[in-house]
Amino acid sequence: MRLVNLTRSTLLADKVRVAANFWSRLRGLMGRREMDPGEALVLEGCRAIHTCFMRLNIDVAFLDEGGRVLKTLMNLPPCRFTMPVPGACRVVELPAGVLLATGTVTGDRLVFLDVFSAASGE
Repeated sequence: MRLVNLTRSTLLADKVRVAANFWSRLRGLMGRREMDPGEALVLEGCRAIHTCFMRLNIDVAFLDEGGRVLKTLMNLPPCRFTMPVPGACRVVELPAGVLLATGTVTGDRLVFLDVFSAASGE
């Protein structure tokens, strides 16, 4: 699955992993030393995150149900807690620097594209 910023016509990630249950969200990126370029973790059903037990800085985008960016955090270091973002229903965690490099800001619309559907034109 790919993550695309429709507003800016930019690719944020081409290796998107979804954490949709309690245990996968809790595990998140804990213990990871780095994220690969093009990688993203989507935390479904989240309005706030923590970076406890993480070893890397990350970029974060809080999205509403329609994929609109409600808030961004750039280069968030380990051992931090965010406040809940009203209206957010998912959080995207990306390697530090991706939001700046793609120009992604509050108000942009992000979409998730299935690689197979996009390749076949569906």
